Amino acid sequence: MNTIGDYIRQQREQAKISLRQLAQQAGVSNPYLSQVERGLRKPSAEILQQIAKGLRISAEALYVQAGILEDRPGDSGVRSALLTDPQLTERQKQVLIEIYESFRKESQPASPTAEVISVLREPAAKPAEPAKSSDPWAETTDSAAEPADPS
Repeated sequence: MNTIGDYIRQQREQAKISLRQLAQQAGVSNPYLSQVERGLRKPSAEILQQIAKGLRISAEALYVQAGILEDRPGDSGVRSALLTDPQLTERQKQVLIEIYESFRKESQPASPTAEVISVLREPAAKPAEPAKSSDPWAETTDSAAEPADPS
């Protein structure tokens, strides 16, 4: 697959839509769409969006293919590979991209939450807690924890 036209033709054939049907659904002329598929015309982003709607695929897939939109940085080309794989349906591509992105989010280092910090600060073995009283100082045996004598 060399051009955006090749990609559009491939998607159209995979969807079992005729050139005329796609042209009508996309709101472009039949000769114009034929020229795009043959690589004689380069469609604008707006036309690509209309064609994507006619093909029922994401406009992003066509933008990436056409070089209008670059793949997201840092994804090592996985999104691009999925979007351009001719053996996957559009639904399969979207599901795989969602799974891929969820794995990437899971593997990103997260900032520690208050819960994680409290777990890290707790002693390894907790002593058994004494019975609770309404007075928090009543059952304390540690003299350092008792309030100072006000006199």
